[in-house]
Amino acid sequence: MAERDPEGGMAAPELSVVCKNCGAEVSPYVTECPYCGTRLRKRAPKLERRGDALEAAKKKTRRKRVRPFRRGGAAVQRPYATLAAILGSAALLLVQKAGGDSLSTYGGLIVPIGDQWWRVLTAPFAYSDVGYLFVVAVGLAIFSTGLERRLGSFPTAVLLLASGALGALAAAGIADARGDFAVIAGGNGMALGAAAAWFAIRRAEAHEAIEVEYDAVGVAVAAVVLLALPAFVPSADFFAGLIGGAVGGLAGLAASAMRSSH
Repeated sequence: MAERDPEGGMAAPELSVVCKNCGAEVSPYVTECPYCGTRLRKRAPKLERRGDALEAAKKKTRRKRVRPFRRGGAAVQRPYATLAAILGSAALLLVQKAGGDSLSTYGGLIVPIGDQWWRVLTAPFAYSDVGYLFVVAVGLAIFSTGLERRLGSFPTAVLLLASGALGALAAAGIADARGDFAVIAGGNGMALGAAAAWFAIRRAEAHEAIEVEYDAVGVAVAAVVLLALPAFVPSADFFAGLIGGAVGGLAGLAASAMRSSH
């Protein structure tokens, strides 16, 4: 490409590329050697006018946008799994209080378990009082609903059940190894699993794009509150919450890894 000289005429082309075939110097803005016809590049660079000269345009970097988790191409509108976990537990607690029966009658996990292994699945939905249920329900409303928007209702339901059940099973195993008699109940492991999974996914989203942010301090405060529940509620178990959070965190990492691979 020729440049305009100071007197208004056309100056000679800028010769800075050497043809590998004939050795001639040619303009860096051509795709073929004008002397021998050898192909120099696939396409000519785009040019920009800077003052009186034309220069190759700089490549523009596009900011990467995070693709949100989708289920079937559309975001889940209603958090059915979260509502089922909260409302089902509330209904069970209401029936328990109305009947006046003990917590073990309505799904609490009794240590040692014996042959009643099914209590591992029911324990995360059994509560001893309204305050315990309220704290867990708030945690699920904050984090589990965000999971359903990304993963869908069925995967979220499986994650919640796995976090709560595996947490209760681990807590029962630890109590049995100590020789303790205990009744383990409540969804602190389920809520911590949802919080850990949500955090893992949001952290992956924020790592891929600058404009995506997440409140790490808020997640930490919520986790501390859920882990501290055993200090105020006898049926809440610390290890059930800890293991449940670990299960949810691993599930969130796996979901993020699967998303990035597609």
